Amino acid sequence: MNRTTLSLIAGTAALAAVTGFATLNEPKGAGAEDPAKAAAVLPVERSSLLCPAPSTSDIAQTSYTSFTPVTKGTAGDGTAELAAATAASADPADDTSDKDKKKDGTGGTGKTGDTDKAGKDGKDGKGGKKAEKSVVTPKEPGTPASGDADGGESPALVGTAEGKFAPGWTVQETTEVAAGSGRGLLGVTCTPADTEFWFPGASTAADRTDYVHLTNPDDSAAVADIELYGKDGALQTTVGEGITVPPHSSEPILLSTLTDAKEDDLTVHVNVRGGRVGAAVQALDDKLGGDWLAAATDPAPDLVVPGIPKDATAVRLVVYAPGDADADLKIQLASPSGLITPAGHETVHVKGGMTTAVDLGDVTRGEAGSIVLTPTDRSVPVVAAVRVLRGKGGNQESAFIPASAPVGTRASAADNTAKGSTLSLTAPKGTAKVKVTASAGSEGGTAASKTYTIKSGTTQDVELPVPAGLKGTFALTVEPLTGTPVYAARTLAATEEGVPGFTIQTLPDDRGTVEVPRADENMAVLQK
Repeated sequence: MNRTTLSLIAGTAALAAVTGFATLNEPKGAGAEDPAKAAAVLPVERSSLLCPAPSTSDIAQTSYTSFTPVTKGTAGDGTAELAAATAASADPADDTSDKDKKKDGTGGTGKTGDTDKAGKDGKDGKGGKKAEKSVVTPKEPGTPASGDADGGESPALVGTAEGKFAPGWTVQETTEVAAGSGRGLLGVTCTPADTEFWFPGASTAADRTDYVHLTNPDDSAAVADIELYGKDGALQTTVGEGITVPPHSSEPILLSTLTDAKEDDLTVHVNVRGGRVGAAVQALDDKLGGDWLAAATDPAPDLVVPGIPKDATAVRLVVYAPGDADADLKIQLASPSGLITPAGHETVHVKGGMTTAVDLGDVTRGEAGSIVLTPTDRSVPVVAAVRVLRGKGGNQESAFIPASAPVGTRASAADNTAKGSTLSLTAPKGTAKVKVTASAGSEGGTAASKTYTIKSGTTQDVELPVPAGLKGTFALTVEPLTGTPVYAARTLAATEEGVPGFTIQTLPDDRGTVEVPRADENMAVLQK
């Protein structure tokens, strides 16, 4: 009995530490007086991330920056690898079916796929999968590590971190494209695989070329449906159903091959019915540059879009209401002085199953800001994002910010420089204290920290701590010190030939810890 009990507890704890989301609920009446005694918070032991193929431009320059914050209680050793996601299965059952081969002149789905540099079938000639070299080799937690890839043939990447590198592991993919469609600074935070994604803000307009990148990290094929919703509702398309993503591969799917409709504002819904994938939208504009559109947080009646740059010249809000119910939302801007309502844009009505867009103009008026959406009456879940423009005339550049989950316990953003990075913090529901740590530099320096007070209903572009003796890039780690929800976004900026290139990433919780049952408490429960 004792041996079985201990094995069950140890097994549950190990599963939770590896997956990062496993929990064990106690029976009613057991430990109900103090739930905190029933669980311990431990660092995860394994994390996985997926990075989309960065660009098809021959002049693209891409950097990958890996960072793990220092976490108490981690193992003394560990590894972190980020390597090409190359197809490794020769099983005909894993091949894309004829139904999925959408005719776009290439016989494919409007997608280029990944090129396996090791061989046509991704194998070593002996029936085994060829080992892929890691693009980035981390040194120690608390110190970023970088790797580079140039040109338009860089593949999607699959990463795994274990042991001391797992808790809070983050990877930033940043690409500079000097000219052509989608030129500018494109950035995305690599994400875990999942089964559902929402992307408000995509487009099939004539001057836009938008791709949905699907990356499958697993040994079996994944099957996904891509649904498109415009101003009048769902767009008719059959080619978005049952798209097969082979094992260990990535598929960039051109949205304009899924529908003939030309829509300025679309919401893309990716639903994975078999397996799991990583997903991101690459939005390329002929005149306004390009950037990655990351998945928005799950549908909710209250949303926050953090970190709109103070010099934004145009802000376009895109909202979609899943289901049949209409949503009426109040639009507010969390400014440095508090919550304000944009003149002429006090509310927005979103019909159920339809995408609505609102031009807010230069809503920030030279000050830091975040969009706060709340229901005016009944609560209806929605998803949202904004497209931001900086610059004027022919020197404009675009970026996207999806509605984000709060920072939670901790979140990090890598690939920062002393002059090119801005961190925005907002606390829409109450005053919050926040600790921000700048890591050691990737090539030298000493970490530095500052604590800030963010007043209720405000957004602050905080003065960043800079590592002493900084060499290379550094990471920023945000840790709220009070229970008030805090939202964060980081902007990277680089001006080239008068064009203000920029990219913005939100900072949701890094899921670096997990609750696992305490052996002493659950021993008592199981022995009763």
